[in-house]
Amino acid sequence: MKLKEIQNLIKFVAKSGASEVSLEMENVKITVKTSSDSPKVVVQEPIVIPQQHQIAPTSPVSPTLDTPDTKTSDDNSNYITIKSPIIGTFYRKPSPDKPSFVEVGDTISEGTVLCVIEAMKLFNDIESEVSGKIVKILVDDTSPVEFDQPLFLVDPS
Repeated sequence: MKLKEIQNLIKFVAKSGASEVSLEMENVKITVKTSSDSPKVVVQEPIVIPQQHQIAPTSPVSPTLDTPDTKTSDDNSNYITIKSPIIGTFYRKPSPDKPSFVEVGDTISEGTVLCVIEAMKLFNDIESEVSGKIVKILVDDTSPVEFDQPLFLVDPS
């Protein structure tokens, strides 16, 4: 809706004697309220949230079957990935002066506390659902984590 049309609508409402007129179209909602002499106009436009497109990183050289990267990804397929169940801040220690819950090489069992994730001032213990050996810690201490983000690699054997 153009500014001139909005001004004409205000004049029309003022002359008609109506105390309030609401007009809602596809992308605009207008409410004109008149009190004694001066009309008030409230214009609301919908909030458009742009969609984020994820672009896969590309490398100029494609790896061959003998590269270490391919071997590492094959090795990781034997491991269980423990993922974050919530969004928050990842902590490896229960407090700054205490040791980490787990280190690479530690053997864990079901129910072992692996880390703490703080979400909205609540500290949530993240417990292992599998038994095995910690192979890799994928997140740095005090880093923000997303839902379903990989945190640990565990060798179940």
